[in-house]
Amino acid sequence: MTHHHASRRRFLAGAGAAGTAALLSGCVTSTSSGKSSSKGKVTLQSNLSAPQAKAAMQDVVAAYAKKGSGSASLNTVAAETFRTQLPTYLTSANPPDVYTWYPGSVADAYAKKDLLLDLGEVWSSPDLKGYSKALNRLCTSASGKKVFVPTTYYWWGMFYRRSNFAKWGVREPKSWDDFLDLCDKLKSKGVDPIGLGAGGNTAWVASAWFDYLDIRVNGADYHRELLAGRHRFDDPEVRRVFDRWQELLPYFDPNGTAVAFQDATTSLLNGRSGMMLIGTFFADAAPKDALDDIDFFRFPVIDPKVPLAEEAPTDGYFASARTGRHAQVVDLMRYLAGAEAQEIYIKGSSGTVLPCNPDAKDSGTALVKKGRAHIEEAAEITQFFNRDSSDALQPTADNALTKFIAEPKQIGSILTDWQRDAAKIWNA
Repeated sequence: MTHHHASRRRFLAGAGAAGTAALLSGCVTSTSSGKSSSKGKVTLQSNLSAPQAKAAMQDVVAAYAKKGSGSASLNTVAAETFRTQLPTYLTSANPPDVYTWYPGSVADAYAKKDLLLDLGEVWSSPDLKGYSKALNRLCTSASGKKVFVPTTYYWWGMFYRRSNFAKWGVREPKSWDDFLDLCDKLKSKGVDPIGLGAGGNTAWVASAWFDYLDIRVNGADYHRELLAGRHRFDDPEVRRVFDRWQELLPYFDPNGTAVAFQDATTSLLNGRSGMMLIGTFFADAAPKDALDDIDFFRFPVIDPKVPLAEEAPTDGYFASARTGRHAQVVDLMRYLAGAEAQEIYIKGSSGTVLPCNPDAKDSGTALVKKGRAHIEEAAEITQFFNRDSSDALQPTADNALTKFIAEPKQIGSILTDWQRDAAKIWNA
């Protein structure tokens, strides 16, 4: 058990750098020569557009410039625009050099198309020597190349305001039945028990509910195999996931698929909704003075025989294979992998992420200490729906899950359609 926790700590110590890298790759000014002789700033295209995260990225870029070995031009794009534009960025004649994004299957999908720079030189540097084996694997493509530098990781959970729970006279649930009881109590007080925030450009938030119910009902191994196309979305196992979800639908905010997660965050903070299944990134949109009042509990266990899994996505950076600034990109990536850059990012943002570099310090808040323990207690770590499958598969989930929330009785045909749409992606 001790060894298991120690290895998980090392894994987590390597997971935080990814968020920083994605933020740094900005303007589309690099050449496509692939040579390293081009001058000028490295362009860092970032999806970290929440005010605190954006400011933290600016701090990282400024600190890198002060070192004197190079400089970066930060271009921040709204997260959902970034997601849809990323394939276009990577395939353009003059792509940005460096991008904030995700490792694992998402990065590997781009690596298979020869769109990502081999970062083996970066991984040979001292700062990455202490990164865990799990992070090494996560950042290695199917062809064996290192294609990603991880910088931070974070966790998902059921977040709430302590002062609101105290006011309503409720407490964190310890079991599924406790959870349903909590929802009943909140509803009786005129509060929407569960906020969602899967409207607008953030329909993907609903995937967290599918992920968690699947890893609680069927386990992390089944979940990863499903997302890789080795099971079917119309299997009986998946139907059981939606049977559980149907128990909860009466407790969701009725506007859950009409408002984005940022608006759902406001409802949570204002006490119009009781809790939300969300990642810690939501705190970047919360007022700093509310952070001390935010707490979370583990998504309730449904079957104690299923090994405990948690979603703890890793963020960081990859680079364009077409960059004309190879040497400068390598230098920037080495900086982003270091403890200094990760601590600067954590200090400037909401401070709710954990650094991947084992020598970097986290914010040390009670919330972060609880979050770190929460991840270390898990037997399995998953990333998130698209991160464990592909960016291409995410829209199939968005479509199926929003339809289910609107018309739960149509679940049979919804799952049939989901399997058909997913098969097109898997077979492409």
